[in-house]
Amino acid sequence: MDFDGGDEIRFERLGRAGVVTLTRPQALNAVTHRMVKALGKALHAWERDDGVDLVLVKAEGRAFSAGGDILHIYQAGRAGKAPVEFFADEYRLNAHINSFKKPYVALIDGIVMGGGVGISFHGSHRVMTENAQFAMPEVGIGFFPDVGASHLLPDLGGSFGMYLALTGNRIRHGDALWSGLATHTIKAEDQASFLDRLVLTGDPESVLRGFFVPAKRETDRAALEAISRHFAQPSLQDVIDSLDRAAGADEFAARTLATMRTRSPTSLHVAWRQICAGQTLSMDECMKMEFRILNRMLAGHDFYEGIRAAIIDKGSKPQWRPASLDAVGEADVEAYFAPLGERELEL
Repeated sequence: MDFDGGDEIRFERLGRAGVVTLTRPQALNAVTHRMVKALGKALHAWERDDGVDLVLVKAEGRAFSAGGDILHIYQAGRAGKAPVEFFADEYRLNAHINSFKKPYVALIDGIVMGGGVGISFHGSHRVMTENAQFAMPEVGIGFFPDVGASHLLPDLGGSFGMYLALTGNRIRHGDALWSGLATHTIKAEDQASFLDRLVLTGDPESVLRGFFVPAKRETDRAALEAISRHFAQPSLQDVIDSLDRAAGADEFAARTLATMRTRSPTSLHVAWRQICAGQTLSMDECMKMEFRILNRMLAGHDFYEGIRAAIIDKGSKPQWRPASLDAVGEADVEAYFAPLGERELEL
């Protein structure tokens, strides 16, 4: 039962569960096109299989999944063959997970970012251990928070989702639980027992009642109030201005502003617009919007420049174009969201 996943992703029928294990620990389980297609096949099969009560997704190694295989995407794009079909299949998979008709349990013990978020956080049960860290760091590499972030992040209270989108900052399991990103937290040492009970009973709600260990929020009240105040502003420039006014007396505001000033100005504008738009869109509508943005990003400059600086020439400073927020015009941003005609994403 491999659904053509090769040695990158493993599929097993254990008791009442279909169990998926990401098996690229040496690459921090970065999501490949083969993994996406195989997981899609498995979900279609298990959704119709009366012997499968739930799906559990987990991973080998110290990361759940550190994102998509961006080096491959960079190389393909640079060769003039931007992997649009990879993203189309990935976004269809994200939408399918969101509408999956059975419990979909993601067990996250380690880093989860980007593409890894897409195959975990749209499921019904997002279970994190104390080793878990969540981030959508795309604005730091000239990209945008995709894989359904425009559906996931607007639902977080206190403008926390906008904060995560515009900074790319990491959070731990307590913040994830209290913000609503995670549905449950358990001890890392209990994972094997949790899995055993889950596949035996096929009932995640009753099993989680026995293993759930509440996690304290890591971000303090003052910082949460600052996030709510600054990131609820009516425009991106207003967010920047609000942080700037507070930065002299508030270390959190100063640090947050400094972080945002290292991010791609174009990515910040696009992320602001998409998270605002996502508040009133369905998951399917969000994925179609993100596919429009994706096509423009792959044809642009900043994504390739961000990957160059972060991975190719590690530690170098990216040269964003345009280089400042005020140099990104409204029409420039609008172009990322324009319809694709015959190339629209079909779900």
